Amino acid sequence: MTDSVDFWFDPSCPWAWMTSRWVDEVARLRDFEVTWHVMSLAVLNEDQDVSAEYAAFFPRALKYTRLVAAAGELHGQKMVKALYDALGVLIHPGGSVDADEVILAALAEVGLPADFAAFADSDEYDREMRASHFDGINRVGQDVGTPVIAVNGVAFFGPVISPAPMGDAALALWDGVVALANYDGFFELKRSRIREPIFAEVVGTK
Repeated sequence: MTDSVDFWFDPSCPWAWMTSRWVDEVARLRDFEVTWHVMSLAVLNEDQDVSAEYAAFFPRALKYTRLVAAAGELHGQKMVKALYDALGVLIHPGGSVDADEVILAALAEVGLPADFAAFADSDEYDREMRASHFDGINRVGQDVGTPVIAVNGVAFFGPVISPAPMGDAALALWDGVVALANYDGFFELKRSRIREPIFAEVVGTK
């Protein structure tokens, strides 16, 4: 029985987006609630030696994270998920890289005023954003990324999946991942990615 599930995401990460669609499907089928939290790839890598191309992505990513953090502080948990969904549809299957355009469209989708976009360029809620980030990452260690999932307090990175499974396939993957995570001595299972994110729901049956 699943009592509590927490999910940490950076809105700009396509792999976190894929995993979140899978978790949404499992939550729907198993009838449990998920608590959604922001984390930040920019914060995660702020002291790391990364490529210029990757570093150039962080300012855009930070805009989205700051926006969702502000929404959570001012409007609560439901708005965190609603804004993540609205941003993610535009960023990932939508393919938009214009942050200002994405932000305004997402705010309109969730019913927030256009001037709320100012929080994307403000550090007003950075303390809360960073606290959320480190709450997630400290559960799994610094050598991972987004997403982080905690099930009944047992946390793990990933899984990194493409595409997001639906129906029975989603449940089978969930049960397997949670079973692994519940073994205290389990730390890592990995293979190289051989495909890019596939956003269509094509695996399994409803």
